[in-house]
Amino acid sequence: MTAFLAEHLIAAISLLVGVLYIAGFVMALDAVMKNRTAQGAIAWAVSLVTFPVLALPLYVIFGRSKFHGYVAARRSDNRDLKSVADGLAAFGPTFQAAMVSGRDSWRALEMLALMPFTHSNHATVLIDGRQTFDALFAGIDAAEDYILVHYYVLRDDPVGRDFQARLMAKARKGVRVYLVYDEIGSFYLPRAYLDALRGAGVEVRPFHSTKGRANRFQLNFRNHRKIVVVDGATAFVGGLNVGEEYLKGTAKLGPWRDTHLQLTGPCVQCVQLAFLEDWYWAAHTIPDLNWEPRPAAEGDQNILILPTGPADELESCGLFFLEAFNGARKRLWIASPYFVPDRQIVSALQLAALRGADVRLMLPEKADHLLIYLSSFSYLDEAEKAGVKVYRYQPGFLHHKVLLVDDDLAAVGTANLDNRSFRLNFEITVVVNDREFSSRIDAMLRDDLARCRQVHPNDLAERRLWFRAAVQVARLLAPIQ
Repeated sequence: MTAFLAEHLIAAISLLVGVLYIAGFVMALDAVMKNRTAQGAIAWAVSLVTFPVLALPLYVIFGRSKFHGYVAARRSDNRDLKSVADGLAAFGPTFQAAMVSGRDSWRALEMLALMPFTHSNHATVLIDGRQTFDALFAGIDAAEDYILVHYYVLRDDPVGRDFQARLMAKARKGVRVYLVYDEIGSFYLPRAYLDALRGAGVEVRPFHSTKGRANRFQLNFRNHRKIVVVDGATAFVGGLNVGEEYLKGTAKLGPWRDTHLQLTGPCVQCVQLAFLEDWYWAAHTIPDLNWEPRPAAEGDQNILILPTGPADELESCGLFFLEAFNGARKRLWIASPYFVPDRQIVSALQLAALRGADVRLMLPEKADHLLIYLSSFSYLDEAEKAGVKVYRYQPGFLHHKVLLVDDDLAAVGTANLDNRSFRLNFEITVVVNDREFSSRIDAMLRDDLARCRQVHPNDLAERRLWFRAAVQVARLLAPIQ
């Protein structure tokens, strides 16, 4: 009897192993056919065929390359959302900016955004946590009709509780407050924090990337946007989440360096449209909002709002960076906390430097994600060989995402130079075509560069063998970072 059971147990195990290997082979074909990068397709295919027991569950969670079910008002046949987008488009001729001579990349960027550059805008640069939260809290306190809030990370700390209290106070006074948060980014946010908001009348929704039976394993996608819109008249967009680290830093990383923007003018309605698309996914309702754009009280900046994400038909985030890099003739300055580019981004940086542009890449010295920090080293040697200058920020953790091209195009937003922002995250970037604004970004970045050390060309080669080996392993994992 024992021998009989053992024989059947061996047969069952053999059958299970066979099924797993067949499933691994099928999923390997799926990875080859659907994965967005050759590197990712090869990595998944080899893993699924060789180690299906481990690779199959990982592929189910991390292997999907497209976010399903999301409806974008800018390209939708959905009647409710399309009516909003069409109504906003009716104001297009009034505020659409004319093409600036010498800046021929506008058309491509507008096609990516499915929205135009608009004029009569003003963007105020908020260069640190204190400026950002002071301006943001003042904007919330001045709200009369509604407040739209979308954050990747909300923290239950002194800053987060101050933010919560202000939203609750406005809601109790009859101001409509709509809040979306990413449940992975805000994983440690206590339920009591959200319950208090709901109790005060705030409409709270998780972004819920796993919504729907077919999407229950969409855990690898994130909504990384940081948006606040007040009464359809003022918007706040940039790199800061809601947390005390932006004021006091952290014990591990020290002070956090980040940048945000305060926006007025018709670009605010474009930010609002990006929020509405996320809210519609999360809540499937359409709030009554102010869709009539008005010119800013001061300034006449040309601004494009560029929402990007894994539901886009094209890889819009990566294409934005490529177009911006390819347009650089005199200067290309980049600040990013994470640098895990693909081949085409590295090539674009090299070509910009070879064209004679002053290409500078500013990265943090200290890291909050070890794999991303390690993998970044593997790309720096290629960039430096072409003349790209690399700098490491010293005082603390550099977290802002800022781009300066020549003397007239600058961008501030949420997108990093990594695979996650290119293909897995919902992001939003504010692109400003204005010389005066670019001069302010220039001054800010020069101040940051003064707090950096320039990386020696042999920085990686002089490291210990174990570190260099860890860098190469981390690079292999880049497609899922």
